[in-house]
Amino acid sequence: MPKNRGKEGRDDYLFGEAFMQRKIKEAVFDMSFLLERGYGESSSCDLVGNRYKLNKRQQQAIKGMSAAASKVETRKRVEVLFSDLKDQTLIIDGFNQLILLESFLSEAYIFKGQDGAYRDLSSLHGTYKSVNQTHEAIQMLADFFKDHHVKKVIWVFDKPVSNSGRMKTKLEQVASDNNYEWDVLLDNNPDKMIANSEYIAITSDAWILDRSKAWCNILDFFISDEYHLLLNV
Repeated sequence: MPKNRGKEGRDDYLFGEAFMQRKIKEAVFDMSFLLERGYGESSSCDLVGNRYKLNKRQQQAIKGMSAAASKVETRKRVEVLFSDLKDQTLIIDGFNQLILLESFLSEAYIFKGQDGAYRDLSSLHGTYKSVNQTHEAIQMLADFFKDHHVKKVIWVFDKPVSNSGRMKTKLEQVASDNNYEWDVLLDNNPDKMIANSEYIAITSDAWILDRSKAWCNILDFFISDEYHLLLNV
């Protein structure tokens, strides 16, 4: 089992004070402007990355933080408050939310986007491996659902991703042990399933947020602006 999803070796340098003060705010502003003007995400990121001499990891960070103003407005319009979750059914982008919490608990860099959603620099590459923080991340989410009197949670995982079956078994056992009203689903296209659902989406995936009827930014409950490795603009 990997130890954690913590920082990579040069992250403190790449995302240190100089990056924050001199590059990131301007880079995110410029990329968001280009997105609002209809430029594609990849081409916008390439343009901004070249202008500010950002490496691939820094470009990945600004990509997660940037969004067209019209997209931000739409996402904010359908965002659900914590206080409105009582007796609701939630559909959660399982790997997306678990990996974000694992990264947070591992003290990796977390990036707050223009839309308020959090993103990190982890990627699956077709395989998910539990880390030391996985159980704690699951428990944090379980406690949140219980404390906010959520009626039911539908976990959705990408079926082709290695170990998704093991995660399904793990969550079903947690639900059985605690009498949680959880369904755990494996699907070949979980993004589409979540986006098309009638339930409140729990994700930070921009594609899903732009298509969901409602979503809730529950990571904001755990990650405060005082978190010392949080970068936001």
